[in-house]
Amino acid sequence: MSLFKARDWWATVLGEGEEFDQGCLCVGDVDNSGTGFDKVVVGSYMGMLRIFSPHLSKPGEPSEADAQLLEVHLRDPIIQVELGKFVSCSELLHLAVLHPRKVSVYAVSGMAGNVEHGDQYQLRLVYEHNLQRTACNMTYGSFGGVTGHHFICIQSMDGMLMFFEQETYAFGRFLPGFLLPGPLCYCAHTDTFLTVSSARQVESYRYETLAVATDADTRQEGEQQSKSSGKRLQADWTLILGEGALDIYILSFSSSSHSIFVLGERSLYCLKDSGQIRFMKKLEYNPSCFFPYAAVGEGTSNVLMANHNNMLLVYEDITLKWAAQLSCVPVAVRVANFQELKGLVVTLSSEGHLQCSYMGTDPSFFTAPKVEAREVNYEEVDAEMRSLQKIIRETTRTQDILPRADIEDDLIITASVSTDLDAVSQALLPEINGTAVPSVTVQIKVKSRNAVQSPKITVCVQPPLAVSQDQFVLDSLGAGAQTVVTLSAFLDGLYPPADLTGDVAVYYSSPTELNPAGVPRVTQCKFSLPLRLLCSPTAPLKSAKYKITVDTNKPPVNLNQVFPEFAVKSDDKEGGALAFRFITGSSVSVLASKSSQRYRIQSENFEDMWLIAKELVQRFDGHFAKQGVNDFRNSFAGPIPLAEYFEIVDHHFELRVNAEKYQDLLSERAVQFRAIQRRLLTRFKDKTPAPLQNLDTLMEGTYRQVIALADAAEENRANLHQAFARLRSATHLVILLVSLWQGLGSDQTTILEASLLPLLQDTPQLGWEESVDAAVSHLLRTCLSRSSKDQATALTTSQLSMPKDTARLKKHITLLCDRLGKGGRLSLSSDANVPTPVMMPGGCEPISETPAEVEQDQEEPPLQQELAAKFIKKKQPSKKVKSKSDSSKESSKEGKKESSKESKKESSKEPGKEKEPKKVSSKESSKESSKDTKESIKESKKESKKKESTKDSGKEAAAKEEGKEGLKEPTKVKRKTSVKKEKKKEPEAGEG
Repeated sequence: MSLFKARDWWATVLGEGEEFDQGCLCVGDVDNSGTGFDKVVVGSYMGMLRIFSPHLSKPGEPSEADAQLLEVHLRDPIIQVELGKFVSCSELLHLAVLHPRKVSVYAVSGMAGNVEHGDQYQLRLVYEHNLQRTACNMTYGSFGGVTGHHFICIQSMDGMLMFFEQETYAFGRFLPGFLLPGPLCYCAHTDTFLTVSSARQVESYRYETLAVATDADTRQEGEQQSKSSGKRLQADWTLILGEGALDIYILSFSSSSHSIFVLGERSLYCLKDSGQIRFMKKLEYNPSCFFPYAAVGEGTSNVLMANHNNMLLVYEDITLKWAAQLSCVPVAVRVANFQELKGLVVTLSSEGHLQCSYMGTDPSFFTAPKVEAREVNYEEVDAEMRSLQKIIRETTRTQDILPRADIEDDLIITASVSTDLDAVSQALLPEINGTAVPSVTVQIKVKSRNAVQSPKITVCVQPPLAVSQDQFVLDSLGAGAQTVVTLSAFLDGLYPPADLTGDVAVYYSSPTELNPAGVPRVTQCKFSLPLRLLCSPTAPLKSAKYKITVDTNKPPVNLNQVFPEFAVKSDDKEGGALAFRFITGSSVSVLASKSSQRYRIQSENFEDMWLIAKELVQRFDGHFAKQGVNDFRNSFAGPIPLAEYFEIVDHHFELRVNAEKYQDLLSERAVQFRAIQRRLLTRFKDKTPAPLQNLDTLMEGTYRQVIALADAAEENRANLHQAFARLRSATHLVILLVSLWQGLGSDQTTILEASLLPLLQDTPQLGWEESVDAAVSHLLRTCLSRSSKDQATALTTSQLSMPKDTARLKKHITLLCDRLGKGGRLSLSSDANVPTPVMMPGGCEPISETPAEVEQDQEEPPLQQELAAKFIKKKQPSKKVKSKSDSSKESSKEGKKESSKESKKESSKEPGKEKEPKKVSSKESSKESSKDTKESIKESKKESKKKESTKDSGKEAAAKEEGKEGLKEPTKVKRKTSVKKEKKKEPEAGEG
């Protein structure tokens, strides 16, 4: 509350139950008395017009009766009253009264009375205009630069500006893009009209532009068709406010200087005539009305601002100079000069409180009563202070805000999956491809240690899996209470999911001493659905398009013992083959080698092997753990099937591109459809019949195109969801193979999974490709960087957007696997760029690279195919590589000439030796593969550097064939290494 109050000089209450608004008040010499003193004119929505001449009353005399000059009931609601020179044959001030359907101009005259009752005032109608549209507000001024007269402009509720040149109707114009009417004002200096549209922007229209624009009457009315053509109406300038406006005023400092004041819902704007902001004031309250007036200082302005807190504020530009308390919330405020006092503030409230006040202070005679003194017990005060401080310390501890692992949850939640499928399936789809869709029961037990309030259970599974009920609302549980809920899980799509795990989350409130209402808590658990929910046993495939081989360090086991639920009666008693048929139609076979410790997984779909490979690795670990074997290990000898993986990436990216194309086409057809609709509507509304010119046929064809595009976009969206699920499965498979290939730990596997699977679903704003590209690029610049200079390069902070193609992404993923194969390790720390020895599947350790090889690798061949071929050719080095590294160190001491000659001779011999690769048995392949790793790697690097495309093409084809046939031996090449003059040279790490 303000320390100051507005002092009442004169006040009255107008009528009972009447309503008023900001246009219902104006001040001026309405009776043309010539004294220079103002009268107050007030109109109400009840149609009452009142004129007052406030003055100080003598003691004991009522002030209202003597001050009221006139009261007339005009029957129609009064929207706005204005004073101006509205009569052509007179330069006197007349009163314009705006009603919803007409505008009337009155002359107010006073006659001196001959008796003691005083003067008499009369209201005489000069002229009036009936309006064809409902009026909202009006403004007046010397439109077009006329002198000595004022014209009237009325804004209708449907956005039409109607211009009246005194007794004559001039023209009407519709505002473009109109939705709701806003405040209207006329600027005489620039001859423009200012308004705030429903787009929340200030718009300025020149009177000259309005005069020559298309006549609104030719579009709607048939009576006045004098102007049948014109220019399209456009705003002279616009300024976006971002909020609605309450009122607009023009304040003139001189003949050449003026400002435009706009009162927004939370701001005050002062603009130049060109639309530029002179200054702006953010308000901390909701204003109700304002009135700017010229200040004493040159170039400054004062603004009277009233708000809904019954406050009247005075601003000099943006500085608050005074604040006064009012008795009500005003809807209109003016400054008037009266006989006894000049510069009084006239305010009018919506209930009819009319008040003339001035700024001043009223002393307050209120004194606070004395409080009875009582003796203070300091021991009780100290005890209370200690207890309060203890509570404050407990509530402000950081460890109490964050969840603590050592504190047990109030709820214990366990989820168990039934070992048997449901007798009666609860699936929404009864069958897929002629196969019945099963379901399995999941039981969730909730047990409370302490009392909890309003527990809610949410169950989430990966699509296309679904559950019969995903949310449960339980009653509040007491201490030791237990409840059980059951649900069924099943497949609800035509493609396999990427994950068989589900999540259960329980949201509840735990009451405490400080918060009896309860503190929100969350408890979670996971469950795994059985593979039988998706697969059934079938006959193994002898050959398939995609194959991967998993190596172990233990003798082969019977697959029927590892997968007892999928065992079928057959002649194969050793369990060397097992096949899984998905409900969606594809099949996956697992073959165990009789002579080696290898298991081959093959299928016609690359991504379908993920669930079987994951289940196989997990069940092998569990099988040997039950037998007490601690040194069992799974491994993958390579190569990583990146080419097959990139096919799935390209398919997903193609669907994303199609989605954007469908969106653009839909937008174009929708714009075309709306344009045809507008033209047809104009033709139908025209009173003169005109041919449609095949617009109806065009609209029907456009409608069919919109429907067809919408159906195609919906189908593409479903395909995109399916492609993303397959991409997730393929990515999971690649992560599994990389972890087995390089023996990654759980922490490194987690980082790799977070980088390649950052999203659970695609969105139009952020897709998988750009997210993975940013994450992999960050790994290549930090923990997998070649030097500290690359590591210091900061990750770009630009906004992620959909790339043009996937070439960059595929190159980065290839580089990621390449550097992991050379001994790089994944870490979140900044010093993780130094390659450290890790256990390889072949039993060897990675060796650091030579500076020349680092420099060569940093150049990065431009073609992704060369990178993929180079990566696929590389094999893991064995321990025999070290003996060759010693010979390479000794040969490094020779001269440059000898090294260049030897390299030329060997390069001419190499192509002939690689034409016919040798095929050897699987046992010899495992022994001999490590011997030739160094030669094949150096050969591929040397040939890629020289860019011998004709020679590389044959090698890449041979390398791809070797990648598909995991049991074949790579080409054995014998050659001498070329020597460069370096300080120290070490053999590079091989890749499996």
